[in-house]
Amino acid sequence: MVAADKIAVLDFGGQYTQLIARRVREMSVFSEVVSCTQPIEPILTGGYKGIILSGGPSSVYEDGAPLPPKALFDAGIPILGICYGMQAMGYLLGGHVVPADRREYGKAEVEFRSSSRLLRGVEPEADGRMTVWMSHGDTVLRPPKGFTALGATPNCPVAAMADDQRKLYAVQFHPEVVHTPQGLKIFDNFLDICGARRTWSMAGFID
Repeated sequence: MVAADKIAVLDFGGQYTQLIARRVREMSVFSEVVSCTQPIEPILTGGYKGIILSGGPSSVYEDGAPLPPKALFDAGIPILGICYGMQAMGYLLGGHVVPADRREYGKAEVEFRSSSRLLRGVEPEADGRMTVWMSHGDTVLRPPKGFTALGATPNCPVAAMADDQRKLYAVQFHPEVVHTPQGLKIFDNFLDICGARRTWSMAGFID
């Protein structure tokens, strides 16, 4: 029997980490939550088709903040950073992360200004923007070299970013919650980028 493709969800203490893993499984791809304190080698050699960096309560520029090893981004594995995961990606790869002018929590409207494989099939709403759910106190002010800023909100200059060539993606908002109506499409696109086969099921897992 061929093993199911799987995604690692690297946990930085976010309140929605388990929900991220569930969303992936709902799309018939197995997901495993992995502690951010785990050594990198088992992650790189674990056969994961992609990695998702979760949200978390820390600030990336503070002493002792949990950060993934920079080598993770050079491994050739597609990565999606969410909220704190986006800030960690931006910070480690040379972008500029700063405290937001004010903490953003709740509904926000993203205006997408560039295209990416991550946004394929994501349709703007009537006003040309997309409703998302934000929960962050820091923001990526400038993305790293090689990344394209995909969209912004009035309070978040880089609400999503992508390096399609290296298959590195990040969103400041939370696609896993129901308050981001098109969030599942973003996960669907990321799984396509990963080349993950949709063959996993809970029934098969129990068997």
